[in-house]
Amino acid sequence: MENSTTSSINPQNDLNPKTPTRTNQLIPGFNSYHPSPSRTIYSDRFIPSRSSSNFALFDLPLPPQSSSSEDSTNAYTTLLRSALFGSDCGSVVPPVTPDKSSGLNSRNLQICRPNCNIFRYKTETRQSLQSLSPFGFDDQLPGFSPSPVKSTRKVPRSAFKVLDAPALQDDFYLNLVDWSSHNVLAVGLGSCVYLWHASSSKVVKLCDLGIDDNVSSVGWAQRGTHLAVGTSNGKVQLWDASRCKRVRTMEGHRLRVGALAWSSSMLSSGSRDKSILQRDIRAQEDFVSKLSGHKSEVCGLKWSYDNRELASGGNDNRLFVWNNHSTQPVLKYCKHTAAVKAIAWSPHLHGLLASGGGTADRCIRFWNTTTNTHLSCMDTGSQVCNLVWSKNVNELVSTHGYSQNQIIVWRYPTMSKIATLTGHTYRVLYLAISPDGQTIVTGAGDETLRFWNVFPSPKSKNTETKIGATSLGRTQIR
Repeated sequence: MENSTTSSINPQNDLNPKTPTRTNQLIPGFNSYHPSPSRTIYSDRFIPSRSSSNFALFDLPLPPQSSSSEDSTNAYTTLLRSALFGSDCGSVVPPVTPDKSSGLNSRNLQICRPNCNIFRYKTETRQSLQSLSPFGFDDQLPGFSPSPVKSTRKVPRSAFKVLDAPALQDDFYLNLVDWSSHNVLAVGLGSCVYLWHASSSKVVKLCDLGIDDNVSSVGWAQRGTHLAVGTSNGKVQLWDASRCKRVRTMEGHRLRVGALAWSSSMLSSGSRDKSILQRDIRAQEDFVSKLSGHKSEVCGLKWSYDNRELASGGNDNRLFVWNNHSTQPVLKYCKHTAAVKAIAWSPHLHGLLASGGGTADRCIRFWNTTTNTHLSCMDTGSQVCNLVWSKNVNELVSTHGYSQNQIIVWRYPTMSKIATLTGHTYRVLYLAISPDGQTIVTGAGDETLRFWNVFPSPKSKNTETKIGATSLGRTQIR
């Protein structure tokens, strides 16, 4: 058989009886042979003896007992010995050529203790990169401060909290979820806006637009408690959430307002009427300027972190960049082949912009608005609905629709996948991030809001996310 073994000896390996073999017996006829005592017997190894060498014959100085080079390499010798044998090992006397007069005994050589064997057995099957470094495990050596090895971060694959959100619309062009700097989540459900306080899990109904209107977008001011609410009738309402009181109503759009973005006291609104209105809430006018350029509905709006550039995406597959001094886009990007709703500015690198395309595109693209260059493209395999960048690490998360409805955490700039999260049964159309930058909330047409821990805490702080009832559970937002 092919895998069977046999104990028979290979005939080719047997000794041939006709072949003479060498034995320990004396060869007949030479029994009386003895080597001459005056004859020098040579071996295959020669060990010189420095004590019998005549260095003066060639005007060579005698080898010094201790030289300055030995002092200069003392630190290296100590470091190497510790790296090979461990810091608890005893000292080893450097080997010297033995004199003829001195025999080899235990007093002439001081060795390491048995437990310092370099090949000693260890039960660990996995070692960190630090343990493999010859300088990584001796913290007592002066002048060396080994850096800790980063452990692989594990992202939980399931949501730790689920909220039922009845009437959460399955509409790609709307933006119905936003998380404030005061840790309050705003959600638009039908004609109503609800506030969910993350620290206490308390739910408050902020407003009801009535049967003739619906909420099409919500957006928190960067600081404070003011919430902008875009409506399907083309109006923008401003609410003081701390008092549950409407401050003002601003008009100007003819169709629904699906995108909102704040820049200090400036509020930008994008509409199905293809326009973007710039509103200064300190002024009496409903808007101070109108930005025209898109040929279809504006569904994505994001201000840069320095409040100098506004990025807009539309159903015309276009991504535009505007500044504070022009009513026409200063940059135009036309590489996407589907609607651009997902837009995110990097908080780590000035001018780095990420955008995602819809079902016919499925790509995340990166742009440098400072040099007006296209940096890279990643095909995600699904409709890109939202993008958000981590404030704590150089990573970003994307949510997707057709056909996988997944959530992906990416490491930038390699765009390697850290985690792929699933749980929604419909397109993940809505995304917001907590003020501490650790937790994201996603919303879908399956009428649920799911909370995920995806990003680490800030390096300067070892804080935990402040979300009430963090244990896995399912409650209702209204």
